[in-house]
Amino acid sequence: MIVHQFVILFVEIVLFAIALGLFVPVSIFFIECSAALLPEFQIQSYYALVPRPRVDILVPAHNEAAGIDATLQSLLPQLVEQDRLIVIADNCNDDTASVAHKAGATVISRQDPERRGKGYALDYGLQFIAKNPPDVVVMVDADCIVYPGAIARISRLALATARPVQAVYLLTQPPNPQPKDIVSALAFMVKNSVRPRGLGKLDLPCLLMGSGMAFPWQIIHKVSLASSNIVEDIQLTMDLAIAGYSPKFCLDALVMGTLPQQQHAATSQRTRWEHGYLQTMLKQVPRLLKASYEQKRFDLLAIALDLCVPPLSLLVTIWATAIAGATLAGVLGSSWLPTILLVVEGLLICISIVAVWVKFGRTNFPLRTMLTIPLYILWKIPLYLAFLFQPQTEWIRTQRDSVVGE
Repeated sequence: MIVHQFVILFVEIVLFAIALGLFVPVSIFFIECSAALLPEFQIQSYYALVPRPRVDILVPAHNEAAGIDATLQSLLPQLVEQDRLIVIADNCNDDTASVAHKAGATVISRQDPERRGKGYALDYGLQFIAKNPPDVVVMVDADCIVYPGAIARISRLALATARPVQAVYLLTQPPNPQPKDIVSALAFMVKNSVRPRGLGKLDLPCLLMGSGMAFPWQIIHKVSLASSNIVEDIQLTMDLAIAGYSPKFCLDALVMGTLPQQQHAATSQRTRWEHGYLQTMLKQVPRLLKASYEQKRFDLLAIALDLCVPPLSLLVTIWATAIAGATLAGVLGSSWLPTILLVVEGLLICISIVAVWVKFGRTNFPLRTMLTIPLYILWKIPLYLAFLFQPQTEWIRTQRDSVVGE
């Protein structure tokens, strides 16, 4: 009897700890999504505060000959005479360099098979422009379309605020998308548009997203990007924020990529993103919390809390597993308190997802998409199990489709 009571007490403590632990990311997710639904505020006229700065655009490219011309054609009309468009052909064995040169970009080539990855390419680009530095450096992936006006807006905002600036970075669905492609694009929209929008309305910083980023030269030249970090954008966010330069979200500048259509490519890309995110979350949240306490800065605490929110499918998977266990324990005689807390958290998740879909997703994501979310989560479970046993730690380029885009 005593052993039985001890087991029940132990189970109750474990389940209650899990429920409390989940309350942090769930409540942060709910607050960010709820803030995004608030009425639009008038965008501060930073663009009128400063003249158009001199801009260098860095485009790291590894075997991007098939699609880079579309990216460059979206950028060239946005340049003025003083700007430079620089493509870093990084460890390429295709015609990336010649395609970029014919398009009108300045091309620099880098060959170093031992030091592969986007971070090394960008660092090489920064070294190249250091001889004649611009006011602002903009970084754009080689598979993205940059919408008109985006370069001027993010560069002016970066110069006016002396902070890194992140444009809205979204992914379009591939031709003939599968249900999981549509759900993946929806999840990406929530992560890269809705949540940063909510943070912006709360006047809080956002995470950098890897493409459509603008940096004042006086800030970015102090940072070393030379690494093979598979989520170099998040690592850069942490380094700059702790140094005193928290990124700002620019709602009216848009950069678009495309989800890969091939199953293997989609899985590879997701594995790199999410394994890298989870590794960074585990390492950087304690670092941010420590820096927030030592520097007495709420913006660092806000970034740490935002980083605590795992990928949505993983959050739902953990929640579903926890509530199933808590319900079973309740039926077997344990306390129902963890179950009640988890039910509340589940309602917060559901309310957030439905409200965001109604506000931002009805046009591009039909209602039937919502019904396929459980299947999408099941598709992602092996990815998360792989993180426990064999996390991806090396940069691997995503295989591009034959069409323009990723």
